[in-house]
Amino acid sequence: MLIILDRDGVINAYDGHYICSVDEWQPLPGSIEAIGRLCKAGYKVAIATNQSGIARRYYDLGILDAMHLKLKQLVEAEGGCIEFIAFCPHHPDDDCDCRKPKPGLLHTIQNALGLSSLAGSLMVGDSRKDLEAGLAAGCQASLVRTGNGKDTEHHLIKRPLENISVFEDLSDLVDNLLSGRPD
Repeated sequence: MLIILDRDGVINAYDGHYICSVDEWQPLPGSIEAIGRLCKAGYKVAIATNQSGIARRYYDLGILDAMHLKLKQLVEAEGGCIEFIAFCPHHPDDDCDCRKPKPGLLHTIQNALGLSSLAGSLMVGDSRKDLEAGLAAGCQASLVRTGNGKDTEHHLIKRPLENISVFEDLSDLVDNLLSGRPD
């Protein structure tokens, strides 16, 4: 099974401000270990992340690559592997096909991994955009309460999405998934 993770607010700390350097990129407690546990259990893990900070010139591709190298190295130290990272570098006004909530990033992951579909895959995010992208691509979707997740959960009460599971954080989701408990 493929698990697709949003990055900011799911794996690393995010308070709504752009993360513009490797030093600012800090994993949330337990998130890296959770990814390692998923991989050791036989799951494949990929990342789909909007990174409009590139279009806004807050940081460049070299800095983004360095952040992702840090992420990959931390995950590898926990016995895991990030299969693929798809990112959207565009500004929200660019109307591209890859910016979540559109499913383009997820289709990029699907193609990169040679999958015929994303049915049975899980998209994990902290925003409605993440959940909508996952559902549009045919994934199941889960919300974590880290990052923007608590606000998103509150807004889902007013404008619900069908079949969304909610977890405290990535570690809680992984605990649930690996124990086989229903959500």
